[in-house]
Amino acid sequence: MTVLMRSLETAVPTTVMVQSQVRDVFAAQPGLNRLGQRLVTAAFDSSGIDTRYTAVEELTLERHSETPVFFDSETMTILSPGTKARNEVYAEAGTKLFVDAAQKALDAAEGVEAGDITHVVTVSCTGFFNPGPDYKIVRALGLNPSAQRYHLGFMGCYAAFPALRAAKSFCDADPKAVVLVVSAELCSLHVRSSNNPDTIVGTSLFADGAAAAVISARPDLAPPSKPALSLDFFETTLTPVGEESMAWNIGDEGFEMVLGTYVPHIIDEHIVGALAPLLERDESLIGLEYRDIEHWAIHPGGRSILDKVQAKLKLSDDQLVPARETLRNYGNMSSATVMFVLKHILDQPASDSDSGERICSMAFGPGLTVETALLTKTSA
Repeated sequence: MTVLMRSLETAVPTTVMVQSQVRDVFAAQPGLNRLGQRLVTAAFDSSGIDTRYTAVEELTLERHSETPVFFDSETMTILSPGTKARNEVYAEAGTKLFVDAAQKALDAAEGVEAGDITHVVTVSCTGFFNPGPDYKIVRALGLNPSAQRYHLGFMGCYAAFPALRAAKSFCDADPKAVVLVVSAELCSLHVRSSNNPDTIVGTSLFADGAAAAVISARPDLAPPSKPALSLDFFETTLTPVGEESMAWNIGDEGFEMVLGTYVPHIIDEHIVGALAPLLERDESLIGLEYRDIEHWAIHPGGRSILDKVQAKLKLSDDQLVPARETLRNYGNMSSATVMFVLKHILDQPASDSDSGERICSMAFGPGLTVETALLTKTSA
């Protein structure tokens, strides 16, 4: 029984942040010392990002608010609202992102109607409210109120994989299952001016976005007329070091990211070991060169992480295009980002291979956790 991702869609807020403009604003903040100013410039210039999107409409040079909360565009000052104020924006703007992405995925899933959805799995680590996004999606899309709902919260950048793994498990257990997976992150809610290197790096990388997919193995559904993704295998592992190098904590002025500069080195040292259990699941891949797997969907946690993975696995520049283009155009949207990378691959012209095109995907998060997935891009 083949479990198929029958649709994969993305959504972003309407406010665009131009990386060079954001850099200049953060570099000019009062309270920033000379080292902080140099770190801001270096982090933003080496990020590999051109544009990002934010649900915080104040975060633009063009908008002027009489009562600014996040950014005073007249004085060009980054403000420091409390966690409650940030989370209130998450509840409103996050709901819109969750629902928009979910609706797009449902509309794109051929042969699937709202009443067919049996499970809803939502993912986010950038805010909390209840009734939560899983509930909001059921109500907004008119799903069956008996649809089973699950929320994976506060896991970080790798959380799309546990959600997809859960969806596959539901489908393996029940051939009639149709699962809607939705990830939405509003990372920009938690930006702040700081001399702390971890905070500066996070400020240069993180952005807002959402992705949603409809997943099923229902035998009565006709094969999709467009390429789809077969969910083959998933694996997870913890690196032996790195617990203190990547973390996500709740502070009085928003959530606080710990993103140590040693993270790319940890990934460089342990990525081969983390991939081994996944690739051993398919005998045809044992002993194969990494670059002989057609596609690589790597979570672009940052440009240096992509550089380390490419060098360690000896991947071609073309194999890194989906990840680098996602980073360049959208930034790091935490758990939603790898779904953008997968969509980039899915939207590429399909090959003539009858057996499909293999995709090896991975994401990294607090712990240090490495989640991996093996998928197949099926032809229409």
